[in-house]
Amino acid sequence: MPKSVKVEVDPDVFKWLRISAGWTVEDVSKRLKTSSDVIGKVEGGKRNPTLRQLKELSQVFRRPIAAFLLSEPKKEKPMPKDYRMLPNKEDIFDKKTILVLRKARNLQEISEELSKNIDYQTKPKIERVNNSVNPKEIANNYRKKFDLTEEKQRKFKTAYNFFNYLRDVLEDMNILVFQFSMPLEDARGFVLVDELPNIIVVNTKDSIEARVFSLMHEFAHILLGESIIDLPDVSKIRKNKIEQWCDEFASSFLFPEEISKRLFESKNDVLTDSKTLRGLSRKYKLSKAMILVNMRKLHYISENEFEEVLNRYKPPEKKSKKKGGKQGGGIPSDKRCISQVGTKFVSIVANNYDHRHITYTDALNYLSIKSKNFDKVLAKARK
Repeated sequence: MPKSVKVEVDPDVFKWLRISAGWTVEDVSKRLKTSSDVIGKVEGGKRNPTLRQLKELSQVFRRPIAAFLLSEPKKEKPMPKDYRMLPNKEDIFDKKTILVLRKARNLQEISEELSKNIDYQTKPKIERVNNSVNPKEIANNYRKKFDLTEEKQRKFKTAYNFFNYLRDVLEDMNILVFQFSMPLEDARGFVLVDELPNIIVVNTKDSIEARVFSLMHEFAHILLGESIIDLPDVSKIRKNKIEQWCDEFASSFLFPEEISKRLFESKNDVLTDSKTLRGLSRKYKLSKAMILVNMRKLHYISENEFEEVLNRYKPPEKKSKKKGGKQGGGIPSDKRCISQVGTKFVSIVANNYDHRHITYTDALNYLSIKSKNFDKVLAKARK
């Protein structure tokens, strides 16, 4: 069998593509079934990769082969500031998280370009704040702007309905909300505010109640005007003041103190009973952890009680799925598209297509759907 043709590649470009995908030299050598020494020689300019190797790396890096033929590394937007506070992992991200970050950046650029075509505004309809302002006051103001009363919050049928309501309001404020899957231990959400439109991304691997909290936590970062990636967790006591501020904003927005106090007073004898927590979680579409945090914060339970009850609700470790086993049907492609990129982004694409600013193929590519789902997706999102 003839050897695969060698391709001349700039070593700096090869190295940039590897690093920007979150891959080590060892990762690449394993994938290509070669030695680290060979990859080192490619990056040192002493050896050229084969076309077969470039095709393989193109797939796993999610880059076109043409990217390997650039004369120099492409300048890309900086990564968001790392507020995850993971030991020995500052600015070190999982490969899947990096791909989601790049995807969000790409969708942000597409959104800006397509919005200009149809005169959509991209500037967020908010006022920036700083963390010296009381987050409870800001949360109360935005609860009014969201037209979110206690009665309305209780009337949402599920936490999914509540999440979608909050998402719709944010999108009306010209803030796009995306939902993608990332390793949960690596990131629960991030925001991009250095370009327009501003973007919030939350992790679909999280429970929907946790996503509700993450959504408002990330919105707090939008208000502060900083691109960040983090691990919102209402149950943890933060050392970072910015994360503390965003936690307090989200908590005060979703479960204001006056509502919490009234409810806790009325159930003082059975506060930490499973039935009480389950009922409050269901009525207000919030995680049990968040409700417990408010109990602790308002001194209705002690720190020991908090830890003891919280441990009851820690999710069990998920068993890894066996290779070759059935994975389940999943949600239909049209619903998945709406869930991932939201109705605002779909409507931007739809309006561009209607006005012939983009082709049918462009629209399919932007929405990552097949032609058979195109009409269904557009019908659900046209505005």
